[in-house]
Amino acid sequence: MVDPRLALLLLLVMLGVTNCLPKPSWRLKNVPDGCHCDPELCPQPTACLAGLVRDRCHCCLECGNVEGQICDLDGARPFHGRCGENLLCKMDIGALEHGEVAQPRCTCRTQRAICGSDRKTYANVCAFKEAAQAANGARNLSMAGIGPCRTEPEIKLPPRDQVNKTGQDAIFLCEIVAYPMALVEWRKDGLNVSLPGDDPHISVQSRGGPLKYELSSWLQIEGVTPEDIGTYRCIAHNKLGRATAHAQLHVLAEDADNLSPHINDDLSSETEEYEDYY
Repeated sequence: MVDPRLALLLLLVMLGVTNCLPKPSWRLKNVPDGCHCDPELCPQPTACLAGLVRDRCHCCLECGNVEGQICDLDGARPFHGRCGENLLCKMDIGALEHGEVAQPRCTCRTQRAICGSDRKTYANVCAFKEAAQAANGARNLSMAGIGPCRTEPEIKLPPRDQVNKTGQDAIFLCEIVAYPMALVEWRKDGLNVSLPGDDPHISVQSRGGPLKYELSSWLQIEGVTPEDIGTYRCIAHNKLGRATAHAQLHVLAEDADNLSPHINDDLSSETEEYEDYY
């Protein structure tokens, strides 16, 4: 009869040998050929705006790609790198609308706006964390709340002075950022009514954009005359406050040929800029 103590000893020895045998690992299935991991040789990543990710060998930590940066889709050969924290690598289908080649880019998992302690609104948590990392301790940036910061209107792009010949059209553009969304009106100095009033050759158009929580407004004067000379004001207001900006319109005679070259260039560039918004 076998001594029970001897049987127990043999069992313990066999269990010890089994524990020493190599075990299958999910990491081994995902590690490319030729990878050798020595953590002591890993470089120390610094200034990583999107946090840290494992390298192609799942060994060392490296900087993750930031939002909008080209990335490697799952299963693709490592080349551009992996997306950082809170980011997904997705094909940028929107590029096709602009005639560009669609490429995989890092996209934030959530698009909810974040209000920072600096009273700035960040498009999402990824943009907020980038700003916090970029500050590098220079300022204590923290999350004040989910959603855009409540703020009085700020005129991001004010209207610009214009010099037009009689009969030409004049267009003033005003871009405002605010939350809650601002209401915009146009006025001309010397008049007590908001434009366009009952003037058939003046029109006002407003729409959201170009970015979130922004509003773009245009004042168009068709076939300007000397009577249109004056100062025009863009006035934006919400329940938190108001902001205003102004520009002047100068009108020359229809046969005026003495416009200096730089004025002609300015008029041409402004016309192209406004046409981009339509």
